[in-house]
Amino acid sequence: MLRRFPFTAATAAVILLLGLGVGGLWDAVSDRSWYPDVAYGLPSFEHGRWWTLATGPLFCATPIGYLPVLVGVVLLCGLAEARIGTRWTAAVTVAGQLGAVLLAALLLFALRHTAWTWAKDLAGDVDVGISAGVLCAGAVASAALASPWRQRLRLGLAAYAGVSLLYVGGLDDLEHALAVAGGLAATHWLRVPGAARTSGRLSRREWRLLAVAGLVLIAAILLVVWLVPGHGPVGETRGLGGPGWQVLLSLAVIALLVNGLRRGRRTAWRWTVLLCALNALLGLFVAVAYVIGKALDEQVTVTGAAVFVPTSVLWTAELVVLIAGRDAFRARRPRGRAPVPGSRPPAAATPADQDPRGRAADLLVHRGGENLSWMTTWPDNSYFFPADDGGSYVAYRAHAGVAVALGDPVGAEADRARTITRFAEMCDRAGLVPCLFSATARAAGTTDALGWRSVQVAEDTVIDLPDLEFRGKAWQDVRTALNRARKDGVEYRLVSLAEQPRPILSQVRGISEEWVGDMGLPEMGFTLGGVEEAMDPRMRVGLALEGEEHLHGVTSWMPVYGTDGVPRGWTLDMMRRRRDGFRPVVEFMIASSCLALRDEGAGYLSLSGAPLARTGPARAPTVLDRILDQLGAAMEPYYGFRSLHSFKAKFQPHYEPMFLLYRDEADLPRIGLSLLRCYLPSATVRDLLRVPAHHG
Repeated sequence: MLRRFPFTAATAAVILLLGLGVGGLWDAVSDRSWYPDVAYGLPSFEHGRWWTLATGPLFCATPIGYLPVLVGVVLLCGLAEARIGTRWTAAVTVAGQLGAVLLAALLLFALRHTAWTWAKDLAGDVDVGISAGVLCAGAVASAALASPWRQRLRLGLAAYAGVSLLYVGGLDDLEHALAVAGGLAATHWLRVPGAARTSGRLSRREWRLLAVAGLVLIAAILLVVWLVPGHGPVGETRGLGGPGWQVLLSLAVIALLVNGLRRGRRTAWRWTVLLCALNALLGLFVAVAYVIGKALDEQVTVTGAAVFVPTSVLWTAELVVLIAGRDAFRARRPRGRAPVPGSRPPAAATPADQDPRGRAADLLVHRGGENLSWMTTWPDNSYFFPADDGGSYVAYRAHAGVAVALGDPVGAEADRARTITRFAEMCDRAGLVPCLFSATARAAGTTDALGWRSVQVAEDTVIDLPDLEFRGKAWQDVRTALNRARKDGVEYRLVSLAEQPRPILSQVRGISEEWVGDMGLPEMGFTLGGVEEAMDPRMRVGLALEGEEHLHGVTSWMPVYGTDGVPRGWTLDMMRRRRDGFRPVVEFMIASSCLALRDEGAGYLSLSGAPLARTGPARAPTVLDRILDQLGAAMEPYYGFRSLHSFKAKFQPHYEPMFLLYRDEADLPRIGLSLLRCYLPSATVRDLLRVPAHHG
């Protein structure tokens, strides 16, 4: 902490230690006799106490005030120090604090002899705390953040400062507003280190964020006026909050509209436009009536003007934003099974081309794919084909407002970036969050260039076949399994499962059902297939048979096509063994598959990647890495992913990382929920609650 964030750590430590020393953590400093001697403000400066510019930031007026100040120092100063460096953070914090305090005192000095009651009352107040400088540091650091976090932080700071100033109206609120305004203004004429380049044009996501921020700001005003009435620059707000049921009803309506606007729903846009228009017209009517009344020399008053006037302005501004960004709100709620966005069958299309799944399989066979690409041909996937390119596609599943693409886009590697970009644009139009799951490092390199994020979620285990020989001590277990099978009369057959006789099929299904029943949770899907997927005639299935009919185990292999329509490798999918059967049957089946498929010309076998299992990250683990590790540990008693990953190491594979690619950290909770539904679509809440209970 001291090495990476010296200014943040030192500032927090000084405030905390001084609070302990003077007892400010349990007794209010503002009640002490020496408080005026350390607090800054216009009265202090008029009496020559300029040292308060240095002493005031070290204290907090009340014990409860230490919590937000220390949290602000850690979060905002820490963010600034990480993004723009220690020197810049120290400079903007100190400059922002001094500038806000002095400018507030100057404004109040100029206004205290006016008829403005708020300014006259505030001119006699003093204050302590470093919060103005902290907010200024956060505002300046926002320039070094990528979109949409830059806009989120700026909108959050501006909303907090604006609402506090208008509806609480204390001296600290005035200083906060000046600090935030100054920090944001400074980003336009200062060369902030690491400042992100902006095009000046708002994307769909940014228009939606702006519209949502407007409604959230209005909701915040309603809540603050109801819970914390005060005397701000626009007047007294006490008694203007309205009855509680009315406030809660308004907040519920705004929450529904916010959720719809966040997803780009056209219906939510229409209702919000209607609500904004009604409020804007009401404000216009009142303004016109007020002007006419004054022109006629009538006594005109606006009841609740302290709340009504600013909210009317905000409703009008929200209406302008919605109309200007109307193209960002085109998504409609799907009815029934969603259509396949972006798919346009070519002219003179064959029946296979007209069926999205058949079209995808045809493209995969002729254009080639990655180790998991065959899973894109499984049922329950939706498909996106770029409208201007019939040679690529993305397979995805939509849950919880997220479109989870399975693996890399299929098609020419040169088109990968364009396909991902078009997929993300389709998701934006449909109000979905895009992400790619179990993608390769090549896809991660593409999305990195597009400004996306990535986290490793698994490792693919790959066995190279051309020079494979089961020799040496490392292969002892494999050789033992082969020799034991030969001794016990167990033989291996590589077949098409759909062509097998009914007794064999019955045993395959029985072994699979036995395996599922032992897990304690429903059978997983998405990147984990079963018997039905293995029935595809283009897949190969390995059987471990004793005699003609006694089945000990079964494996299924998915083809990995090259560009010539011939499999260049095979990927392990289903792997099942009889509980009371030949013990080393799994080692025997995988080793036999290696030999059989090598003889057919395959270059490699992929043993696939177990979800939430890996040998370890190459870099220092992040918070997200730790969360995934804990989730993997929780799932281990049920699915044994980590044990399976360790087992595969017997075959001396090389490892290829598999990633979750996403645009924004704020999307991760929804992505996590969507992945849960992808893997366990039939799991009940009771099923899911058993995982942490068992793990605990």
